[in-house]
Amino acid sequence: MIAYDILAESTGADLLVAALLRRHETIACAESLTAGLASAALAGIPGVSDALRGGVVVYSTDAKHILADVPQEILDAEGAVSAGTAELMAGNIRKKLDATWGLSLTGVAGPDPQEGVLPGTVYVGVSGPGVSRSKKLALQGDRWNVRLMAVARAFGEVLIELSEERV
Repeated sequence: MIAYDILAESTGADLLVAALLRRHETIACAESLTAGLASAALAGIPGVSDALRGGVVVYSTDAKHILADVPQEILDAEGAVSAGTAELMAGNIRKKLDATWGLSLTGVAGPDPQEGVLPGTVYVGVSGPGVSRSKKLALQGDRWNVRLMAVARAFGEVLIELSEERV
């Protein structure tokens, strides 16, 4: 089995890319704990060039401010791993890369807590036409499994939005 098959089957990247292409829509990613895994999973799907606008890895707190335009006041008040940070990351990357959809992931892969946040805590941000939201996930497993499950769940959140009829 090649890496494309592993990532596509493990994350649902193939389903998301197919839905985006069918709708002639695009996506951009801002990733912290996944460090580009979501973008890499999407990029492994043939034809994705018409859907994937790009992505940024904003692993450190200051990178979230510098590259994803999360205001320092939000990072200071809510933290790097928070609903507000995830929502802003998604909206800002969407605008910055002129995509239909923005997707963000921020969290703690473990094994240790970070800034009082437990390992497995992940926030997914989704921004799109008429949508700006975040979802908190509580995932189990080692670093790899938390990161992989975070990407799969994030793609699922975008697919939910794509299945909704927006007026």
